Amino acid sequence: MSLFNSLFGGDSPNKDNNQSTFGWNDLTDLKQLDEIVSESAERPVIIFKHSTRCGISRMAIKGFEKEYDIAPDRAKPYYLDLLNHREISSAIADKFGVYHESPQLLLIKDGKAVYHESHGSISAAALTGKI
Repeated sequence: MSLFNSLFGGDSPNKDNNQSTFGWNDLTDLKQLDEIVSESAERPVIIFKHSTRCGISRMAIKGFEKEYDIAPDRAKPYYLDLLNHREISSAIADKFGVYHESPQLLLIKDGKAVYHESHGSISAAALTGKI
């Protein structure tokens, strides 16, 4: 695989040639935001907003997946493909009171965004300390 394809290729982290084994839950419907609010009362929810055509976003998600070490019972991770679901990204900004950025990582607890970062500030290690 060329460097260009490794940075820009694939339409989701689970669908590129590197076949991620990360346990993402796809965020593809606006109704899921209400479910996320409910789920976040039981355990924290992580949302990763990813632009599949952006090299910075590709590097951010690959680095995040590589360092992520949170047990499934401690948090539930969701993946949002921004190019295919821009309306969900806008709804996230409104519902959780965060400015839209890409890539962006949010931590939702008890229905509220308690932590969010974007671009090079996205870090699974930093997120772990907030769970």
